[in-house]
Amino acid sequence: MLEYPQEFNHIVEKAKSFNRPWQVAVAGANSENILQGVFAAQEAGFAEPILIGNFKKTKEMLDNLGLADRKYDFYPVSSATSPVQYAIEMIQAGSADVLVRGNIQTRDFLLPIMNKSNHLIEEGKLVTHINVMRFEEYPRLISVSDCTLLVEPSIEQREDVIRNMVEALSHFGIRKPNIALLSLVEKPSFHMRDTVEAQTIVMHHKEEPIADCNLFGPITYDLIISKEAARLKHYKCEYCGEFDGIVVPNLLAGNLICKFWDAHLTGTGCSVLVGARIPVAISGRSESPTHAFLSLAASIAMKA
Repeated sequence: MLEYPQEFNHIVEKAKSFNRPWQVAVAGANSENILQGVFAAQEAGFAEPILIGNFKKTKEMLDNLGLADRKYDFYPVSSATSPVQYAIEMIQAGSADVLVRGNIQTRDFLLPIMNKSNHLIEEGKLVTHINVMRFEEYPRLISVSDCTLLVEPSIEQREDVIRNMVEALSHFGIRKPNIALLSLVEKPSFHMRDTVEAQTIVMHHKEEPIADCNLFGPITYDLIISKEAARLKHYKCEYCGEFDGIVVPNLLAGNLICKFWDAHLTGTGCSVLVGARIPVAISGRSESPTHAFLSLAASIAMKA
């Protein structure tokens, strides 16, 4: 069994609470870390793998990983067929429950999900990719969004991200989270549009709560994660070092934070999509089997 921080117990136990294992469709199954994570979920009792993609490559990986004797269904698809679309159609037909990203480029994975003809987006919802992390250098779970979809989000989109983040964190047992609006500086400046937008979002929240959370910004990364940084900079914010979520001003910032956390910090995390009608686990192709396992558990927990 894979080991993970106790803060993730909530989602794993919730994923296990369903009355049967979830049928998990892995689109592009020839991915070592994803295979290990999905079969760990099978061992934990909440997933049954449905592998979709190149049979030869996947079978070789299963043999090398010592997983060839495990129970699974396999659906080979040609190079001309999108394994993601194939998985979506299986879910829509009732033959699978959960969509998992395997060895698929991010763009190729997301396009069928966002395609209006597949009817996967909840009405009035903005689809948001949320990464949740736990590392030794920080005393609690912390999330960041958006990491994949929103290149330059508007004020309205960032407010939707806040709503989705609060919803996602509730499934981790986190109520009324502290949410930070990340900026390069902590004082609004008309030369930096995102700082003024952050101030506007906080004003909106004070007038009418966007979600059940404590919202603060604009604020810099060091102040978000460190009480000591706040002390040294004489910065007054009771949430410094205790934030549960970071809403980023653009896609580059979100993606860099996630990749930095994965590459340089001793920690564990998971990634999910909020706003889709079906559970979607979206681990990166270079992330750990534990990340894939927890992403699957979180995606199920949000729909269970």
